[in-house]
Amino acid sequence: MVTFVLNGQERTFDGDPDTPLLWVIRDFEKLTGTKYGCGIAQCGACTVHLDGIPHRSCVTPVSMIDGSDVVTIEGVTGLEAEAIKAAWAAIDVPQCGYCQSGQIMSAVALLQMVSKPTDDDIDSAMTGNICRCATYHRIRAAIHAAANSIGG
Repeated sequence: MVTFVLNGQERTFDGDPDTPLLWVIRDFEKLTGTKYGCGIAQCGACTVHLDGIPHRSCVTPVSMIDGSDVVTIEGVTGLEAEAIKAAWAAIDVPQCGYCQSGQIMSAVALLQMVSKPTDDDIDSAMTGNICRCATYHRIRAAIHAAANSIGG
C-alpha cells in the first residue's frame, strides 16, 4: 500500500506498485486535468509537482511516491499559480489546450524557483513541454507577464 498526499488530502493506493502515477491520478482519483500524451516522459502533458518539483507522472511508478506530496493542475495554488493562470488567460495562450496543464505546472514551478526568469531560464524550465499548436511565444510572454505581476 502506498500513502501520499494529493492536492492536500491524504490518499492510499493498494494496487500494483508499478502503476504509473498518472493512472492513479486519472483512473483512481478521477482528476483528469493531468493528461496522457506520450507515455515516455517526452511531451510534458502529464507534469505534476512531486514534493514541489515538476515530474512526469506517466513514468513515475506509484511505489516511488510513498510519503510524498503530489500536486496536480486541480490543486496548484499560491501567488505564482494565480499569476500564471491570469497571464495565461490574458495573453490567450491555449489553442487546443491539451498540453496546457503540463505547461502551467512547469511554469508555476519555474516562478517558485526564479522570481524574474530570463528567456533562457524559461526555455530551460519548459524544455520537454511540447505544444502541438506551437504557442511557445505566448507561453514565454505569459511567464514574463506573471513574473512582472508578482514583482519579479
